[in-house]
Amino acid sequence: MLITAKLLQLIPFCGRLIVRKVITMILRPAYIEKIMSYTDTPFVKILSGVRRCGKSTILKMVEDNLRGRGVNDDRILVYRFDSLANEDINTAKRLYDEVKGKLAETEKTYLLFDEIQEVVDWEKAVNSFMTDFDVDIYVTGSNSRMMSSEISTYLTGRYVAFRVFPLSFAEYLTFRRQYGISFPTHFPVAFSEVPQNIHEEFARYLRFGGFPAIHLQEYSTEEAYTIVKDIYNSTIFTDIVKRGQIRKIDQLERIVRFAFDNIGRTFSAASISRYLKSENRAIDNETVYNYLSKLESAFILHRCSRYDLTGKEILKTQEKFYVCDPAIKYSVLGYTPDSVAAMLENIVYLELLRRGYDVHIGMLGGAEIDFVAAKQENKLYIQITQQIDSEKTEQREYGRLLSIRDNHPKYVLRTDEFAGGNYEGIRSMHIADFLLSDEY
Repeated sequence: MLITAKLLQLIPFCGRLIVRKVITMILRPAYIEKIMSYTDTPFVKILSGVRRCGKSTILKMVEDNLRGRGVNDDRILVYRFDSLANEDINTAKRLYDEVKGKLAETEKTYLLFDEIQEVVDWEKAVNSFMTDFDVDIYVTGSNSRMMSSEISTYLTGRYVAFRVFPLSFAEYLTFRRQYGISFPTHFPVAFSEVPQNIHEEFARYLRFGGFPAIHLQEYSTEEAYTIVKDIYNSTIFTDIVKRGQIRKIDQLERIVRFAFDNIGRTFSAASISRYLKSENRAIDNETVYNYLSKLESAFILHRCSRYDLTGKEILKTQEKFYVCDPAIKYSVLGYTPDSVAAMLENIVYLELLRRGYDVHIGMLGGAEIDFVAAKQENKLYIQITQQIDSEKTEQREYGRLLSIRDNHPKYVLRTDEFAGGNYEGIRSMHIADFLLSDEY
């Protein structure tokens, strides 16, 4: 995928230097390689994720990639349904009628539909295109109709889904290194320099997250969080309140704040219900679950279930929720130093999802393992801590992993300065180094 960035270029003019803005693109190859490997296969390529994470730019890169493969412009049809230009193409029948007359007669046509959820019953049109014509289809979307559980109802066996996330730490570093963009905040770094200390950069990433929009130029903390808060508001009110016809917006906002404030902690609908009742806001458990599901459907929250390592079964109570990006939480609740520990978990969780792992909270007896991540035959066990400053903490973090009797890799990830290496076979790493590692 691409991310647009603004560069400042010095141009000589009449003996003076003038500044010109140059718009360029940054490739996110992990997505492009996966998506393009399915080109010309009988599957709809579906890109879903939270608003403004970069799906539309990825689709533009797909378009450019197709041209690079020799596909002529008249065989590439692009529709962006968040544009007024396509406002009238708002039903499956209208989409079908609009597109069918523009398809190539003797060769494959490539259909690129951006923000397809704006088209009512879009799956019917896509199904018909796949059945009636020689086409290759790519779509993006950002609400519940793009969730795998919804799509499978309409496109069973005929699609492959790609979850798009905001920038990973590695992508964030690539962006900053190439363009030298830096935040003019309390960090001891000047505008013009790009810090070489990866751990210092990680502190920035922890605060500002990975939404591409806030990395296009130098923003203050307030400006950056204002941009992200707008993304959050448009998601809440367009994808949840409006589409879900929610009337008690105050209830929804309180549930959001509770979930954000309890990132990294297990809780249930009943605990939220009790909390709201303590504030004289009565709500039943079913309504709480409904709101949490809608937040998941809009890709604001990710649900992480507990897994019993002894019984080898997923536990259906006391789940954890993680937010789609650190800046979303901080734009709503503000940043506090005591929120860092939970956000470290959050960032590692998102990275594991990016890499295709199924992630659960491990339960072994009465002890909790932060993450058990599995992908095909690969499995990882991970403990996360800010620092280990006592023997008791060391025994807690490493002891839980030592109690797991198998040979899968085990990690303790931390942010303090330490000697590194192994502890009885358990790998100790700085979280920033883990995020950049290609060993898992």
